[in-house]
Amino acid sequence: MASLHFCSECNNLLYPKADQHRRIMVYACRICQYDEIGENKCVYRNDLLTVTKEQVGVTTDLGADPTLAHSNILCPRCGHEDAVFYQDQSKRKETRMLLFFVCVKCNHSFTDPTLPSDSRPDTDDG
Repeated sequence: MASLHFCSECNNLLYPKADQHRRIMVYACRICQYDEIGENKCVYRNDLLTVTKEQVGVTTDLGADPTLAHSNILCPRCGHEDAVFYQDQSKRKETRMLLFFVCVKCNHSFTDPTLPSDSRPDTDDG
C-alpha cells in the first residue's frame, strides 16, 4: 500500500522519482539531495466503489418541488395518481436511464412498476 515518506535529513516530504542512472524508483527530497530506494512499487492507489444497484437517496419534500416534472403514474402505496419523477444521478460509466418517482400525497419513493423486478433499484421501503 502507498504511504508517505519523509526525508531523514530535513523532514520534508519525499516524492517518487525515477533514477535514470540506476534504473530504479527512488523517493527523493525536493529541498536537499537526499533520496532512498523505494521498497514499495505502488506510489498511488485509486479505490473505486462498486455500486451494484441504484438507490433512491434523500427524497424529503420532493412532491412540493416546483422544478420537478409530474407524471400521472399510480402510487403503489396509496393509489394516488400524481408523482414527481427524476433521473438516476449515479456517476458510472454505463448507467441506464432510470426514473425514480415520489408520490406527492404520501411521499413514497418507487420506480416504474413496468420494469422487471430484478432490474429495479433499491427503494426506501421496497
